[in-house]
Amino acid sequence: MADRKNFYDRLSARFESLDASSRQAGFSLLLRERGFFETVFNAVDDGILVIDSDLRLRYFNRAAKELLALPEDTSNLRLSKLLPDVDWARIIMSGEGGYQQVSRQELQILYPEERYLQFYLTPLGSAADAATVILHDVTESRRRATSDLERETVKAVSHLAAGVAHEIGNPLNSLSMNLEMLERACDDPENEALSPEEAAQMIRRCRSEVERLDSIIHSFLTAIRPGKANFAPVDLKESVIDVLTFMRPEIEARHVSVKCSWGDAVPPVNGDAEQLKQAFYNIIRNAVQAMSNGGELDIYGYSTADFRILEFADSGRGMSAEALREMFVPFKTSKSSGNGIGTMIIERVCREHGAEFGVVSTEGRGTVFQLRFPNGSRRIKLLTGN
Repeated sequence: MADRKNFYDRLSARFESLDASSRQAGFSLLLRERGFFETVFNAVDDGILVIDSDLRLRYFNRAAKELLALPEDTSNLRLSKLLPDVDWARIIMSGEGGYQQVSRQELQILYPEERYLQFYLTPLGSAADAATVILHDVTESRRRATSDLERETVKAVSHLAAGVAHEIGNPLNSLSMNLEMLERACDDPENEALSPEEAAQMIRRCRSEVERLDSIIHSFLTAIRPGKANFAPVDLKESVIDVLTFMRPEIEARHVSVKCSWGDAVPPVNGDAEQLKQAFYNIIRNAVQAMSNGGELDIYGYSTADFRILEFADSGRGMSAEALREMFVPFKTSKSSGNGIGTMIIERVCREHGAEFGVVSTEGRGTVFQLRFPNGSRRIKLLTGN
């Protein structure tokens, strides 16, 4: 706040030094600029708000007012009252200068009408005492007719197929080169250029590339053809532990320490156990890969009056605001060996299970991925157009 106060003091002193006509011209210019930006923001369909460190509204556009049914007087209104399902305590890091993290999640609001919103928050400037919130209404996209969804699926498959074709090029080239060298050695048994140890190493390399190809194809098929979900009671703790057991070699190889904390009672959720494990696997794998020099992964499971909640908190490199915006775009990835399908699977599984998901991240300090499964009293309907 001190920087902003000094700015206003300098601006006030500057205006005081002007003569009356220059001062009037300066005020007129500021008013015109403000009018221009308000016109632009009010023409945007997404809700845009600026909030301070106390969650009070400092600015909002027309779309935000309509989405949240904001009253005329918002001087004593906090955004946490309108969006109580956002984890504000985690986003606002009290004692560390206000907003330090970017956040993204989808949530449901019931007033003034039932809507599904994509919530995105990023700190405003370096002072960290204010943040910009963008609300994108995704209600209609969840209620589109089956034919519309099928058309989008065809486009997505084409996009994914092009990416897979590119991804499998490198392992295929490696396989071809190694097999060609092995073939030459077999055709000329007296050729001592290739030792048994070198031949064994090539075979291992070929096996590794085959496994890599299998992983790419499996991820592709899981993303576009997940199969019919078989819903039954699923123990979240048991599912997470199964995934950790399966991933133990990779976790230990990266020197990652995993700690799990479970509430007294986390009731089962109604879901497909294999699909949920696939989502947990991708979340944990992303977390582990974000900690290239080792680190800590803390997993929390607990229950509230409305939700059963899972949180995966890593101490990795974190994400920028731009990376968070592109996190769920297929084949958009910052990893040199990634394919961008994993986050698509996470999003699809969450939506099929009526779960809300959110991400909070700070560059250089880690990321928290939260899944919230509604209890029976807040069961979200699967909007499939039926």
